[in-house]
Amino acid sequence: MDDQPGTSAPEPLDRRAELSEFLRTRRARLRPQDVGLPEFGRARRVPGLRREELAQLAGVSVAYYTRLEQGNGRNVSAEVLDAIARALRLSDAEHAHLTHLAKPGRHKKKRRPARVQRVRTGLLYLLESLEGVPAYVSGARSDILAWNPMAAAVFGDWGALPPEERNWARLVFLSPAYRDLFVEWDTKASDMVSYLRLYAGCHPDDPRLSALVGELSVKNDEFRRLWATHNVKEKGHGTKLLRHPLVGDMALSYETLHLPDDPEQYLVTYHAEPGSASAQALRLLASWGADAGRAEADRIDPVGGAGRGGLGDGAGRVEGV
Repeated sequence: MDDQPGTSAPEPLDRRAELSEFLRTRRARLRPQDVGLPEFGRARRVPGLRREELAQLAGVSVAYYTRLEQGNGRNVSAEVLDAIARALRLSDAEHAHLTHLAKPGRHKKKRRPARVQRVRTGLLYLLESLEGVPAYVSGARSDILAWNPMAAAVFGDWGALPPEERNWARLVFLSPAYRDLFVEWDTKASDMVSYLRLYAGCHPDDPRLSALVGELSVKNDEFRRLWATHNVKEKGHGTKLLRHPLVGDMALSYETLHLPDDPEQYLVTYHAEPGSASAQALRLLASWGADAGRAEADRIDPVGGAGRGGLGDGAGRVEGV
């Protein structure tokens, strides 16, 4: 589907609706036996705990919890939120998400324009110095802000894309090349949506987030399904299995380093186990340099257009997003 930009700014996410759906989906994934409650009484029409069971576990009245699940968390205390988080067995990321939704604090009535994301010069130098190590800086909404040549060799020609298209969610859900690159694409897609959901809890008024979610919801059924699960997750560390068109399969471990002076930016690095076939594959890509990218230059554009190349082209750079 071709882009059809509207004339008006996208509507912000409804924080009350987000709170309501988040609590409902967290409650639905628990069974009485999961939390030490006996299962008896009338047949359950829907999966998961009933509201009265959750209220009992959290030590609040059913009426109070019902109001909260209906999106009315305006006067809820931190202690009650902690109790509900424990009852729902929320992760740290989910607990933080619940707090952002229920107690957003005071917001200005006027929506502030999205600030331009910049990467510090020292961080750019650090990226360039990481020879043989694929590394990039990601920012708000999982925008790709800066990267080194090894990241371009492994993940693609980000430099050939307009800045607004350098976004992990757009690439994962709209690019056939990235569906081929990630062996466990389903896991990558689920993680990507979980990161966006966590950001949305903190920034529901971000117009570019609303536009991104709206676009992906229209263009990709899988994104729409995953967005409706309300799962949230903090990006951390792990291993990704990649199937690169030039060097074949690679198992690369990644580490996420959050920047202390900008909580919306983080540095991600990838490495292979020393002496492994994956390490040899990285050395091959490093030795080929720009040739690794040119080998894929005739492939379709990563987000569905034509004529801008596929995986592995380009070099590290940074532009305002």
